[in-house]
Amino acid sequence: MRARDKAAVSALRATLAALDNAEAVPVDEADMRGMALEQSPVGAGATEAARRELSECDVVAIVRAEATERLDVAAQLTAPVHADRATRLRAEATVLLRFLDGHGTP
Repeated sequence: MRARDKAAVSALRATLAALDNAEAVPVDEADMRGMALEQSPVGAGATEAARRELSECDVVAIVRAEATERLDVAAQLTAPVHADRATRLRAEATVLLRFLDGHGTP
């Protein structure tokens, strides 16, 4: 952010959000329906659930998917009017792929 690298900031924010979403605990259908007031949990943290822990392989797969998605969309933006957007997506993918050095080929 200090370097004002908009592509890096955008890519990293979106990827951190994807990682955060991957750690979320799936919601059960029964949880969606709710319960009677007298059955509701009470107290601080009573409804908290532990987040899922991602393995290093999970994290690499998510970062790789984010980079691949950007490259795929950039490849589809062939019209000259979209050249700036395609360039930015490729720059974002490059930022993400740098984090994967040593984790196989993209």
